[in-house]
Amino acid sequence: MATTERAPRVLLGVTGGIAAYKTPELVRRLVERGCEVQVVMSRGAREFVGPLTFQAVSGRRVRDDLWDQAAEAAMGHIELARWADIVVVAPATANFLGTLAAGLAGDLLSTVCVATTAPLVLAPAMNQAMWANAAVQANRAVLEARGVRFLGPASGDQACGETGPGRMLEPNEIAAALLEQLDPRRAQPLKGLKVVVTAGPTREPIDPVRYITNRSSGKMGFAVATAARDAGADVVLVTGPVALPTPPAVRRVEVETAEELYKKVHDEIGGAHIFVACAAVADYRPREAADRKIKRSAAEMELALVRSPDTLASVAALPHAPFTVGFAAETHDVATHARGKLERKRIDMIAANQVGRDCGFDRETNELTVFWPGGEVALGEGTKGQLARRLVEIIGERYRAPRTIKKSSSRAG
Repeated sequence: MATTERAPRVLLGVTGGIAAYKTPELVRRLVERGCEVQVVMSRGAREFVGPLTFQAVSGRRVRDDLWDQAAEAAMGHIELARWADIVVVAPATANFLGTLAAGLAGDLLSTVCVATTAPLVLAPAMNQAMWANAAVQANRAVLEARGVRFLGPASGDQACGETGPGRMLEPNEIAAALLEQLDPRRAQPLKGLKVVVTAGPTREPIDPVRYITNRSSGKMGFAVATAARDAGADVVLVTGPVALPTPPAVRRVEVETAEELYKKVHDEIGGAHIFVACAAVADYRPREAADRKIKRSAAEMELALVRSPDTLASVAALPHAPFTVGFAAETHDVATHARGKLERKRIDMIAANQVGRDCGFDRETNELTVFWPGGEVALGEGTKGQLARRLVEIIGERYRAPRTIKKSSSRAG
């Protein structure tokens, strides 16, 4: 098991199956969750994915040669076997299962697996007929009897055109399982909780072809939804109009206007433990929307605006309010405005960032500072995925801490 004094160390073996194209994503997910990942490739794996790809996402030189004189002079395979807190092979081919079952050690990866005392996890990937083969199943049984853990395979469409069991589990599923094995409390702090997340902009119609909106891409909200799902939550994502794919295992509810978002959030908030309002909701909307396209005529035109409903404040004021988290996207005085919003809306936490032409919207990176009554933490700059995962960790910690805001109710759940 990993100690709490350093990052968990994952030795990730990659064998020669087509599913190897998914493995860089697994490395990325583990690294974003704070793991050190050392990739060891078989010779066959190099036919599908190049070592430089894994080096780029792991930040460590890939190891693939048992006869590397520089490494083996210091007994490199033993060093790797002792370094790892856990060893996972993804994908694990039928050939590799047979190699391990026979106790063979003909290359670096198999040698490490034989030499290590760390837990060994296999994520099989192969044709459905191969997985059903009696010899493969016998090897699986032998390995399981020795304490090897199998993750999958899953059933579904395969690269060969057939359908059935044999697909490698998705990277997020493997990462969650590994982290739970390394440290159950760290891996899924929101396990069993319902989380409602809002994302993206709203569009407030002026006429049938024009609307008021903002520059939100929805990426931060989608990253939060993904991180909450990975943390074990049952996630509902209420999103404005964005061109982003739905994260797997997340239920998506689409809206367009601020009023629609308000209604859908209140439809979904029942039984929710946590609400994260990441959407960039229009503060004002046109008083009336024209039924037909407004034609150009006068040199000037006045557009009367009225305030949109405040979804965040309304959820925080519910009789059985969930733990409520807001976002503050500010162009100036970020901390002052964020603290004011935290107190004014009587919410439990707020994540604040600066936005403008060169920061915040429409970018892959962000920079957040999180505030709650009596505390704050600067998360610094990172990808939106990295920041979302750190934010979800903090939400999990604060959710279980005593509430310090006076409300008319206790936490849901």
